[in-house]
Amino acid sequence: MSEHVMALVEQLEANQLVGEGAFRFGAPDRVLLVSGGPPSHLAKHSLIAAPPSKRVVIRQPSRSTMVCAEPHEPLNGEIHLTQERPLLEAEVEEWKHGSWYHSVTLRARDLEDVFAKLSGETSHEPFNHPHTTSLPKRAFWSGALAYDLVQWTQPLRLQHPPAEGALLAVLWQVNGGVVIDHHHDSVEVFGHSEAWCRGAEACISWNGEAVSVPSAQPHREAVTHTDETHEGNVEAVRQGIINGQVYQVNIGKHWQGEIDHPYAVYQRLLRSNPAPFSAYTEAHDLGFALASSSPESLLMCDGDMLQTSPIKGTCPQGSTADEAARYRETMIGDEKERAEHRMLVDLMRNDLTQVAVPGTISVDRFDVEAYANVQHLVSHITAQLRPDESGASALQAVFPGGSITGCPRTMVCAVIDQLEEMPRSFWTGSIGYIDVHAGQSAWNILIRTLEAHRQAGRWNASVGAGGGITIASQPKNEVEEAAWKGAALRVAAGWMKEEQTSLPTGDLAIHPLQPPLRNHASSNTGRIQTLDEALLGEEKPSVLFIDNLDSFSLNIADAIAQTGRDVVVLEGRSPLSEQWLDPVALHDVLDQLRPSHLILGPGPGRPQDALLTMALAHLALDGQLTMPVLGVCLGHQALALADGRNVVSSPFGPVHGVPVEVDHDGTGVFIGQGQGLKFTRYNSLVAIEDGEHQLVVNATEATSGLIMGLRHPTLPLHGVQFHPESIGSRDGEHVIAQFLDIQSDG
Repeated sequence: MSEHVMALVEQLEANQLVGEGAFRFGAPDRVLLVSGGPPSHLAKHSLIAAPPSKRVVIRQPSRSTMVCAEPHEPLNGEIHLTQERPLLEAEVEEWKHGSWYHSVTLRARDLEDVFAKLSGETSHEPFNHPHTTSLPKRAFWSGALAYDLVQWTQPLRLQHPPAEGALLAVLWQVNGGVVIDHHHDSVEVFGHSEAWCRGAEACISWNGEAVSVPSAQPHREAVTHTDETHEGNVEAVRQGIINGQVYQVNIGKHWQGEIDHPYAVYQRLLRSNPAPFSAYTEAHDLGFALASSSPESLLMCDGDMLQTSPIKGTCPQGSTADEAARYRETMIGDEKERAEHRMLVDLMRNDLTQVAVPGTISVDRFDVEAYANVQHLVSHITAQLRPDESGASALQAVFPGGSITGCPRTMVCAVIDQLEEMPRSFWTGSIGYIDVHAGQSAWNILIRTLEAHRQAGRWNASVGAGGGITIASQPKNEVEEAAWKGAALRVAAGWMKEEQTSLPTGDLAIHPLQPPLRNHASSNTGRIQTLDEALLGEEKPSVLFIDNLDSFSLNIADAIAQTGRDVVVLEGRSPLSEQWLDPVALHDVLDQLRPSHLILGPGPGRPQDALLTMALAHLALDGQLTMPVLGVCLGHQALALADGRNVVSSPFGPVHGVPVEVDHDGTGVFIGQGQGLKFTRYNSLVAIEDGEHQLVVNATEATSGLIMGLRHPTLPLHGVQFHPESIGSRDGEHVIAQFLDIQSDG
């Protein structure tokens, strides 16, 4: 497939239909989206965009408006949250008289708003010369988004933001192009320009001959983090996990050096390391290019259904099919790899819940995907988009991807900033496309990606690579894994010779595994609302959920909504939540909402860090709340702490993403349930048995004896240390249903 795409690009360039010779039709800028490898459910189409005549450029705002955070240590629980961000300024430019000219500046609140504003710059008219593939049928936008747009998708101030004026996004309006359907081995030309379409149709034949690709010129490389520094960062994350601040953090480093030309690097990647979501973009006058050989999809939206396909879990290819199979089976059976993957699936389910119809999120596929040098565990998660949401709001909800940040999302983004000590730029951002009118879109994650900048006629580039760090991570192994992931790009860039890497090479293949049981949406699902929405709506008692900055909170809200109840999500750790620490204000809002039940949610850190949750826990223990209360993980620990128990680091170490067996006495939320229940733990801290208290223990972990459940003997107060909403909690829905069946005393 890649050879076909390269041949078509060469023919179009020779006929002055793309590149510098195509100035009659548009700019020399380039946009290629290439599905490499054999045709599959991942690799369907490739796009060669016609020369663009409109683009949008977004840069980092000035330091006077983008206040950076004072030095602080998120791994020690310090985090600088903000609800206020400067507007993004999107400069729309038009190609005229052989140059890009400024057209209009669009000021947007966030990433979603950028695309909403771009709808006014985009025609509704279908292409004069149509195509029959699943790509949009009218002008759409395609290009690249930097990871550093995290400043507008997470409520954070960074310590190491990009330099003023640094590129944050470059998007081109696609008004035509060539699309290759790999499943049907067909090529179609589409667009608005009849002259360009006629010219392209006359030169898109291919006789199967391979394109001549120049060999990489040798260049020296530098690296931003030494192996020792990388190992130190891994240990720092592990200590942060022990302290309960994070569950998993993806950290990386960058190799840098001179290259010949980024498109030549991309050609070598297409040949040596094909991937289903690879892409090439180049802004000629800006001296900027991206060459991506990404295997990972961040988000796909057809206007109604959403799909995200997170990758987490890595092993090498094998020198033979048998060796590759052995590596694969070891990875599938490895508790660390499966826990890391389970954690990511729970995170992405949570992100989709922000824009999905409750109860429609399910894991449709679970595969091992094999690429040139590595094999990965991949889940495909789908959801139905809510009618009031769009492909743009879905992107806002999931960007940047969880596989390259970690859990809990907001805290780990702050930790990445702390440890990497530099902006990520476009590495771990996204390249893709979107129809800003219909929301139809597809975005990759920019891993296995080279970012290049031209200065004084020479191209210099950077390649990032890293991995997800859990409590089970071994520092030296993590350094080696980052080297595997960066090897193909470093070889293609000319920074290392192929014989310097011992990684064997294999073919792209997909090995299906058994996915978890699918959820089936009820016809009577409740709503998930913010506090403002609930106060403005009809007066109907709802379940009040306190969100403590966790990455799984909305999974709990979704599980509640599936029972037919409405859920009100109140941010428990944000600058706005401080107002509820006033007892009068807190009682007023509870009187307004009249919740039927209260859930104190999970989150990073110690319960003392969640001031609102602690305040509610004390009120509950004092008998001042009439509704049933359930604490989950950190919420459970808050109830225990309010009851006078000690909350300490688990004596057996942290457990994150691992299902465990729980013994119980059949009381509280375990009424009517048998033994041998399985629930997923995500905790580093535990409440301990240390004397007489109001709350009594009604569940423990079968192997360790650690407290997994608490209840009050007379009040409707309950706590569970595990996460009942996790994809790995086989019996979790019964716990939630049992709690919701408890009647309020009010």
